[in-house]
Amino acid sequence: MLLGQVLDRWSLSVLDRLCERPRRFNELRRAIPAVTQKSLTATLRRLERNGVIEREVTATRPVAVTYRITPLGKTLRRPVDALLAWAEDHLPAVEHARRAFDEREDTGV
Repeated sequence: MLLGQVLDRWSLSVLDRLCERPRRFNELRRAIPAVTQKSLTATLRRLERNGVIEREVTATRPVAVTYRITPLGKTLRRPVDALLAWAEDHLPAVEHARRAFDEREDTGV
């Protein structure tokens, strides 16, 4: 499903960073410290495959790869901003719901 490939945990973070400006792989790793190299690579490939970002390879030593958002990807800016704002605004309520659920599960109620 397209939404699952574009709006997952790491994709939202990558898109948020790339909407600001093009970035190299290690810049993205530093900007999103919780992501592993493997997950970031998979996320970038998935977003590129879906036409949301593009990568530019510069023939230098070592080879430089820069990722940037495409015009199609730019159309996601408002929805991404809205989702990130919603998550920030509602995180306390979500955490409360998670704790309540876990307590019910632990007590078997």
